[in-house]
Amino acid sequence: MPGGSGDSSPASGRASFSSLSDLKDLELSSESGCLSIVVLGASGDLAKKKTFPALFHLFQQGFLQSGEVHIFGYARSNISDDGLRERIRGYLKGASDEHISQFLQLIKYVSGSYNSGEGFESLNNAISENETSKNNKPGSSRRLFYLALPPSVYPSVCKMIRSYCMNPSSHPGWTRVIVEKPFGKDLESAEELSAQLGELFNEQQLYRIDHYLGKELVQNLLVLRFANRLFLPLWNRDNIANVQIVFREDFGTEGRGGYFDQYGIIRDIIQNHLLQVFCLVAMEKPVSLKPEHIRDEKVKVLQSVTPIKHDEVVLGQYDGYKDDSTVPDDSNTPTFASLVLRVNNERWEGVPFILKAGKALNNRKAEIRVQFKDAPGDIFKFDLEVSCHFLIGNNTVQKNLVKKPGLEMATEQSELDLSYGLRYQDVKIPEAYERLILDTIRGDQQHFVRRDELKAAWEIFTPLLHDIDDGKVKALPYKPGTRGPPEADELSKRMGYVQTHGYVWIPPTLSKF
Repeated sequence: MPGGSGDSSPASGRASFSSLSDLKDLELSSESGCLSIVVLGASGDLAKKKTFPALFHLFQQGFLQSGEVHIFGYARSNISDDGLRERIRGYLKGASDEHISQFLQLIKYVSGSYNSGEGFESLNNAISENETSKNNKPGSSRRLFYLALPPSVYPSVCKMIRSYCMNPSSHPGWTRVIVEKPFGKDLESAEELSAQLGELFNEQQLYRIDHYLGKELVQNLLVLRFANRLFLPLWNRDNIANVQIVFREDFGTEGRGGYFDQYGIIRDIIQNHLLQVFCLVAMEKPVSLKPEHIRDEKVKVLQSVTPIKHDEVVLGQYDGYKDDSTVPDDSNTPTFASLVLRVNNERWEGVPFILKAGKALNNRKAEIRVQFKDAPGDIFKFDLEVSCHFLIGNNTVQKNLVKKPGLEMATEQSELDLSYGLRYQDVKIPEAYERLILDTIRGDQQHFVRRDELKAAWEIFTPLLHDIDDGKVKALPYKPGTRGPPEADELSKRMGYVQTHGYVWIPPTLSKF
């Protein structure tokens, strides 16, 4: 099999701590030499809307240098270099035409199929030609492959990369591969996919991307939890009544019904995005900030989750979902799900974690709501929520009870608020894909899903998913524009959640200051 492996470690399993300790403080960011970024599926929506704009923003900020980097698009479409550049141009925002043109000139296009060697040989020739022209002085040759493709073609594409496009063993450097979700449909298919990729690349070369791990507030969870003494003594079953992790969309499948029906809301959102947030909320303090230490703790908390009970699950399907001609008339695929995870360890015994996601609901938001228990010996007797409330990607709000101004002894809810837009007005908040692509270039795997972590996640959800597929758990109808099935609110109430009606959080504005 031609081509060197780049990184060296066992063909599967975890990377060793000794090698990862060298990654601390992002020492690999000082690497020099030619960097080739290959976007496979370059003509698709994901590449146009997310991958290329993220690369452009990294170029804008100086993380990608025109003297070192070249970007290759690869797809089956028969278009030219300029044809791809024009497809991308409209998605590049916030810069002058000149700057955009400078970036677009870094992009070349190679056409080919995903399962034959001819196209990948052409791709390798284009990469090698560019490396030769740019490596006038000694340096590493780094090759990053971004698979903006359906998982069904991952094995064949990775075989082609391994056979034809690896960084030559004569060159110092590396080859790394980013794969997008979904990683399988259940435990068996995920393990099969992991085994196929594991035969071709070692764990240090594989980056399983979940863009939620690149969101600013999700990354801030570790700092909030473990760097603030305020939270350390409170973050346990003695003080927390329940935790909700919620993802809401105010639109339906919108032409993606056939695709969505293969997966459903649990596979699409809960098993990956919300479960990653759950890990950061529930995990123990890692030994250090080294990627493997953080991922070790995530795996431990996943392995502590007990089997999901059917009576702690509410599924929904919005009226009109099956009007899509690509959706079967008898579909039981949920477009809404609310379910309870329970963690069997000393910190969280008895605390329900409610994971909720849905489409065609009454609003659009993603949030974490940590609700605290009532104060012992409460003398005020007001049934109001005291919580810490995180709006993913935007703000942190801590709700407290305060005395309402006036002559009466009355309480109301107020908030301690960190609004990123106000606190960091002059700072560009990076998009998730920017951060994760840069992490891959630097060799930092902290925000990517490890193989054993993926397995543990599927072990939690596979029994429930099979029961849904077999029709043993039914999706309840709900009207678009509502909160979902009323049974979901009843489940939250049964889990001890106290909803405060009438409270409205108003984001602060500069006019207040």
